[in-house]
Amino acid sequence: MLDFLSQTSSWITAGELADRLGVTPRSVRSYVTAVKAAAHPLTVIESGTAGYRLNRDEFASFTAQHRSKPRETDADTPQQRLSSLVRRLTESPDGLDVYELAAENFVSDSTVEADLARVRLMLPDSGLTLVRHGSVVTLTGSETDRRRLLSRMFREESARGMIDLETIQREFTSGQAGADSLGAFKTDLIELLDGQGYFVNEYGINNVLLHVAIAIDRVTKHLSPAPAVAEPPSELATSLSGLITKHFDVRLGSGDLAYLAFLLTTRVITPGHDQPAETLIESYVRPEELAMMRAIVDRASREYLVDLDDDDFIVRLTLHVRNLINRAHDKSYSRNPLTRSIKTSYPLIYELAVYIASQLQRAEQIVINDDEIAYIAMHVGAHLEQQVRRVELVTCAIVCPNYYDMHVLLRERIERVLGDDLEVVAVITRSDVDWDALDADLVLTTIDPQLHADGVIVIQPFLTQNDIDRIRQQASRVRRMRRRARLKDDLLQFFDESLFSRNFYAPDETAMITALGERMMARGIIDQSYVDGAIERELMSSTAFTDNLAVPHAMAMSAQQTSIAIVINDAPMDWGDNRVNVVALIAFSAAGRSTFQAVFDQFVEVFSDRLEVQRLIKRSVDFASFIDELVHVMDA
Repeated sequence: MLDFLSQTSSWITAGELADRLGVTPRSVRSYVTAVKAAAHPLTVIESGTAGYRLNRDEFASFTAQHRSKPRETDADTPQQRLSSLVRRLTESPDGLDVYELAAENFVSDSTVEADLARVRLMLPDSGLTLVRHGSVVTLTGSETDRRRLLSRMFREESARGMIDLETIQREFTSGQAGADSLGAFKTDLIELLDGQGYFVNEYGINNVLLHVAIAIDRVTKHLSPAPAVAEPPSELATSLSGLITKHFDVRLGSGDLAYLAFLLTTRVITPGHDQPAETLIESYVRPEELAMMRAIVDRASREYLVDLDDDDFIVRLTLHVRNLINRAHDKSYSRNPLTRSIKTSYPLIYELAVYIASQLQRAEQIVINDDEIAYIAMHVGAHLEQQVRRVELVTCAIVCPNYYDMHVLLRERIERVLGDDLEVVAVITRSDVDWDALDADLVLTTIDPQLHADGVIVIQPFLTQNDIDRIRQQASRVRRMRRRARLKDDLLQFFDESLFSRNFYAPDETAMITALGERMMARGIIDQSYVDGAIERELMSSTAFTDNLAVPHAMAMSAQQTSIAIVINDAPMDWGDNRVNVVALIAFSAAGRSTFQAVFDQFVEVFSDRLEVQRLIKRSVDFASFIDELVHVMDA
């Protein structure tokens, strides 16, 4: 609830929070009461007739206080009890007695049994098993799997985003060295890796440091080390051993060091820092890997009409994908704190990454999750950013009555300072101006105009910074209006009243896609294979790109025409990890690919403003009003 409140500065009603969280308004009020009690005397959540909102200053103070406190040893809450129980199970080879656990935690036997049931739900695919003999329960499995479970629990308890080193320090390495040991270790580690010519992934390094802290914690408690390895230690493992001994005064075994080096090479580092593509191919890239990525990138380029044919991009993506494949086979994916923002802000780039990931999945028989897809999107986005075409210039006419060469100086100054924004198409040096005849997006005039419109800006003969700021603002407005006008025309030709539904619900994502797909099939827009493709795409990665909107679609653009079947519901439905009010099944035809690129990002952007979406939902009582409201939101 706090996470959702932190994403907006406006008031949110209990009913809206309840819809978003999938609980009742009564539960929301209970959550608010619990937060107020925990944060007293700080007022973290403000209450009013309009609902609730976060007091950001008080919340920041509360968070800072909470982070500075040592971790509670008493397991007062269900989550604390669960964490404590898992920690103790991983540290108790002889098992734990259920009745003794109940007595120690001052809870009933049935509460402990319920906690054990929650532990069992965490164990599928973990390699661990909970075994019971009488009242004694034991966690069986390898040391590596125990550490993975601890790491997963810690990440899930952490707030969404980057894993915090201070929290790791308090949890696992207190007493091993000074308070800043983990941070100092990280500094030396980055310096070491950089010196050896590696790219360092700052988004992934704290995950590896979590594993380092867990390994140190368990070795100092004389628990089982990771299995030894037969191979001689790598250069990286040897370097790690020296750094860990220096900062923590702990010596890890060969198995621990080999595993930590594996984590670094698959999650944090990529070779070839500051080296050209030719050198990387010679030194690090396998020919078969490069050939596979070239083929996948070529298909993506043709499918989405983008230029990805660049050796440097393909080589570096190949190096990244090699590590990704290793992580996928190991089922230990790298967390990406930017996943949500990438999906929401750059859906087209994310969609390109989904296509590339789908090809990799088929080729390598692996599963790639959303976080890993977002890392691919970061590669694609960085490459496309370098290829951004010059922004379409805004035309302008300059009105500056002739006085010596003042108009010449003014034009030169405008072109020098604003040349990236404006194209000067006319300079009028007369004082009797035919204002209606000026054919330009903006008119910059040094004399009082006969008309006062948004596109007419009075400036000083000697351009001031205030003039420059106002011109840039107006040029930005013109470009935005152009884009939205084009976008509106494009969007409106995709909608049809027969494909619009109000308050239509389905049990789940697959059922909704099937129902909307049947309507499109009845009109001859798509066939069953497109519906199957949309379901396959949904199972791979949720198409809920915002908190309000899901955009299911197939990756193959095989529709007869580009069209959108849309459902607008008052109450949200579950869609992946989100709850959405609007579902838009988009059918893309091969002929509509270029339009798809222009529309897709902007269509998603329309539904990223919570208040605007709520108004659109309330006012779209039928197809005509939906179109009117959609146009209004886009023009806003």
